[in-house]
Amino acid sequence: MEKTAMEETDPNRLATFGGGCFWCIEAIFRKLNGVERVLSGYSGGDLENPSYRQVCTGETGHAEVIQVSFDPEKVSYEELLEVFWKIHDPTTKNRQGNDVGSQYRSVIFYHSEDQKKLAEYYKSKLEAEGIWNRPIVTEIKAFTAFWPAETYHQDYYENNSSNGYCAVVIKPKIEKFKELFKDRLRDF
Repeated sequence: MEKTAMEETDPNRLATFGGGCFWCIEAIFRKLNGVERVLSGYSGGDLENPSYRQVCTGETGHAEVIQVSFDPEKVSYEELLEVFWKIHDPTTKNRQGNDVGSQYRSVIFYHSEDQKKLAEYYKSKLEAEGIWNRPIVTEIKAFTAFWPAETYHQDYYENNSSNGYCAVVIKPKIEKFKELFKDRLRDF
C-alpha cells in the first residue's frame, strides 16, 4: 500500500490531524468549504499498514487521524487549524471524551515547514490567550506516513448516522461546528 492514499502530492494542499476518534473529525471536515477529500486513517506509529485492531491496542504508536486534501484558493491551512482547535479538547492527553488511549491523542502532522510554523504559532497564541484551564498537549510532528483505515471507517457518520455513537457524540459536534463556522460550510 502507498504511504498516502491521497493522489495529492503538493504539501500545501494536504493536512493531517488527530483529535480523538477519526469518525468525529472526518464528519466535520467533510462539511467545510474548500475541502476536497477526507480520509480516516493512522499516522505517527512504527508499524506499516496497521489495522484498526492493532492501533486500538495503543501499542503501535499510531494516532487515529484524518488526512485532508484542500483547495488553498477556498480554504487556507490557517482556517483548517482554526477548525481543528475548536472541534476538540487539545488539553486532554491521550483522550477525547470517553475515547481513551494514545491513539486518540491530539496531534498535527505537518507536511511543510510553513505548516509547522503556523501550527506552532497558533498553539502558542492559544496558550497565551488562556482559553483553556489546562495546558495544550497537542503534539506537532513531521508527517512521515499515512495508512488509510479500513473501508467501513470511511464516511462513517454519513453511513451510520442513526448509530448511537453517531447520534450522541458526533452529531452534537457537527451542530457546534455548523454554528461556529456557518459562513464556511460547503454547499451540498
